[in-house]
Amino acid sequence: MAANGKVALVTGGGSGIGKASALALAREGFAVVVAGRRPEPLNAVVGEIEKMQGRALGVPTDVSDPKSVEALFAAVKAKFGRLDVLFNNAGFGATVPIEDLEWERWSGVIGSIVHGTFLCTQQAVRMMKEQKPMGGRIINNGSISAHVPRPNSVAYTTAKHAVTGLTKSTSLDGRKYDISCSQIDVGNALTEMTQRMTRGVLQPSGETVVEPTMDVENVARSVVLCATVTPEANIQFLTVMATKMPFVGRG
Repeated sequence: MAANGKVALVTGGGSGIGKASALALAREGFAVVVAGRRPEPLNAVVGEIEKMQGRALGVPTDVSDPKSVEALFAAVKAKFGRLDVLFNNAGFGATVPIEDLEWERWSGVIGSIVHGTFLCTQQAVRMMKEQKPMGGRIINNGSISAHVPRPNSVAYTTAKHAVTGLTKSTSLDGRKYDISCSQIDVGNALTEMTQRMTRGVLQPSGETVVEPTMDVENVARSVVLCATVTPEANIQFLTVMATKMPFVGRG
């Protein structure tokens, strides 16, 4: 595996989409930093990358905490000296009717997705505009929920709609520093988090239906595509989803 001299950071990198994307970026030759709340899964991903003769670093991080995010980017700079790609992937949801959703759970979802994406983007922009050569790429995990809600998903849907605004603003404000920003909207990738799809998902009609899923590698390949288009190009929005999931049309 030949190193390409570039450095990528993946948040929520210990499992699911983050882990698959970190491994795919490593196979592409990136040095990879994985961030997440739990050290053990991060260490396991670092171990897999090092087995491939890749360079990797795991940094336990709470993306909703400004100090924790500052420490993460300081660790990236200390170890690798620069950052070429940030994949804002960390975040979690809450499946609760709107009238029963507790403030703490609402705040937790908004903190992990909206605050986390903003804080990591802010640090990445600061780093990318100062480094030589200047610039880089920021990729946000948007989700199908950035377009349409599922029942009882007000916090997650609101957060993912906000990510779209962050993507557009970052794209515009990053131009003068050669920083591009793109968004991958994922639908029904099979991970630990989406295992429930195989048991049935509540539909707007009130029925519970088993939904089609897709291999998470399709998302990882999409991340690599967004990360490796030629410098004058940007994939602004990309949707990758299970072909037969109820999204297009009326389900």
